[in-house]
Amino acid sequence: MPAPVRGRAGELLVGVVVRAHGLRGELGVEVRTDSPDERFAPGAALLGRRAGAPDATLTVESIRWHSGKLLVRFVETPDRTAAEPLRGTRLLVRTSELTPPEDPEEFHDHQLEGLAAELEDGTVVGTVREVLHGPAGDLLVLTRAGGGPDVLVPFVHAIVPTVDLDGGRVLLTPPDGLLDAE
Repeated sequence: MPAPVRGRAGELLVGVVVRAHGLRGELGVEVRTDSPDERFAPGAALLGRRAGAPDATLTVESIRWHSGKLLVRFVETPDRTAAEPLRGTRLLVRTSELTPPEDPEEFHDHQLEGLAAELEDGTVVGTVREVLHGPAGDLLVLTRAGGGPDVLVPFVHAIVPTVDLDGGRVLLTPPDGLLDAE
């Protein structure tokens, strides 16, 4: 899954329109979210943004999977003629509209991005710039407090035992060498 990308402040990219599909206004969408069935649920309102056009609200009418690709039909695209100009449209949700995960050990990427990364002794290592989702697990990308190259920290309980959203920080207990500059 590609790493989530932000739009403007408070927006999260969930998909990009790749092409029109068929004659009934369906659009092929490149998914950029771990929860496509939730983000593209019928009735969901997404913000559509494309170069040279004003932002538009697009309301999901229906979705279906076809050959491993997500096809979305919006209320605003009743036919191919209406759908075709949306090629390249970035589909965004406002982070304020996202429901918090039910599991207290789960977090949306936008909740982690911007948190201070500290060691147990209070030393600030840096700031969480983004969360990468890879086949071997999730990684926090930290921008170092003193400059230098970013550092990748496995987002596992043994290394990141505490996520304090209210305090604006994650606590790190890294193994030797993890934070060393290369």
